[in-house]
Amino acid sequence: MPVIEIAGKQVHVNEEGFLTEYDEWSEDIAKVLAQQIDVDLTDEHWKVINFLRDDYKTEGESATTRRVQTVGGIPVKQQFVLFPKKPAKKMAYIAGLPKPKGCV
Repeated sequence: MPVIEIAGKQVHVNEEGFLTEYDEWSEDIAKVLAQQIDVDLTDEHWKVINFLRDDYKTEGESATTRRVQTVGGIPVKQQFVLFPKKPAKKMAYIAGLPKPKGCV
């Protein structure tokens, strides 16, 4: 896996730029990743990101938009507002998690 520098920290990423090591993520890294895909982080964004990271610890995989709605309580429509066009992929990317299953 390639190693790149984000927010002054060396991190492992896959060929698509997703972090591959859960513990290498930080809020500073999330801010840089969000900026790279034109997402301005608000408290609502952090609610989703924190849910995803907590859920990943227990489930072992990135949550889909449906799971974020059902378990996290954030409606799919709101996910599209916060993370336009490809919310599951963008949410996982910023949260430092693998791309969810089923994402292209």
